[in-house]
Amino acid sequence: MTEPLTRTYKLRSGRITPGQQRALDSFADRFAIPPGDVLLDLPALFQREAPVVLEIGFGMGGTTLEMARADPSTCIIAADVHVPGVGALLRGLHEQDLDNVRVLHGDGAELLARRIPPASLAGIRLYFPDPWPKARHVKRRLVDARFAALAASKLAPGGRLHCATDWAPYAAQMVEVLDAEPGLVLEYGGPVERPEWRPVTKYEARGRAKGHEVADIFAVRNG
Repeated sequence: MTEPLTRTYKLRSGRITPGQQRALDSFADRFAIPPGDVLLDLPALFQREAPVVLEIGFGMGGTTLEMARADPSTCIIAADVHVPGVGALLRGLHEQDLDNVRVLHGDGAELLARRIPPASLAGIRLYFPDPWPKARHVKRRLVDARFAALAASKLAPGGRLHCATDWAPYAAQMVEVLDAEPGLVLEYGGPVERPEWRPVTKYEARGRAKGHEVADIFAVRNG
């Protein structure tokens, strides 16, 4: 996959707090993944052999921190395009002394396409991506047939793609494209009780407050 991917996110303006800026200045050397196009050496990145999960879009990082703390044996690559969130996550990793997360300031889909080795990930997490609700914007949604094929190519056999959304039309699209991808087996797609290991995100709480039903969707890599 060499052509540029469609941008599937909106850049938000937001003020960086002094604490977030200090974290960017002080902790990037320890936790951040530098930009580039070279394939990542995952064991070298985390300095150990361990299952690695990619989280695409982590907001302000609270969910990432909670999952990393609860499961220190799993390593997480967390990618987001918004600088305040990157700073907040770096600060949280330092304060909680967590060493199983590496952070990329950038597009997680591009990272997946260009820097993750084939068949190397134990999981991909995509929680409450932008639903692009207007009909003219549907083509900007991340989870389409192309993304499904890309995810299948990067997951190790038995690796799991986990998506969550509170936008019913997007949930239906996710189920359709993941079910159609030969490299994936759709495990479950639809409204379901939230898995206890997935923390409630800010966007999930906001959607539920509006009466939206949340869908968790799982697909597993063949082989």
